[in-house]
Amino acid sequence: MPRHTLSVLVENKSGVLARVSALFSRRGFNIESLAVGPTENPDLSRMTIVAEAESAPLEQITKQLNKLIEVIKIVELDGEASVERELLLVKVRAPLADRTTVLQTAELFRARVVDVNTDTVTIEATGTPEKLRALLAVLAPLGIKEMAQSGTVALGRGPRSMSGSGSLRPVDQRTA
Repeated sequence: MPRHTLSVLVENKSGVLARVSALFSRRGFNIESLAVGPTENPDLSRMTIVAEAESAPLEQITKQLNKLIEVIKIVELDGEASVERELLLVKVRAPLADRTTVLQTAELFRARVVDVNTDTVTIEATGTPEKLRALLAVLAPLGIKEMAQSGTVALGRGPRSMSGSGSLRPVDQRTA
């Protein structure tokens, strides 16, 4: 099934996240990734939703989303025309004998070491989901003790903007 990334501009009000995620749930879709945060305008939030769906059912969901009063605009971001990133914090077993390997691996993936103690090293990495999966695959044999990973955040490339004039492909016909 194809993977779709939706950027949804919504009013920054309580309950909006629950209503949006409920639409996906009612339609039987699993949200693979969901990140929400304020935008440059404090009255608006941007939701980045990643889901696997065929185009026709996804279109039905976007039509339902457009009916929500709090939804301002929906744009489907395609991989080539957008920048997507995730954040990973991972605590790795790192006794003195393995510490150099852990530190070199972090450097290779352009990750930062944010905490070191006698038995573990905590690494912060940002990048595409593929890059973070590759980092985890290299660290796994050393012993991952704990990890936390954010959802995908994404923006269209270049001068295009959801909140201003631009040429992003809107899914929301009210503001297109």
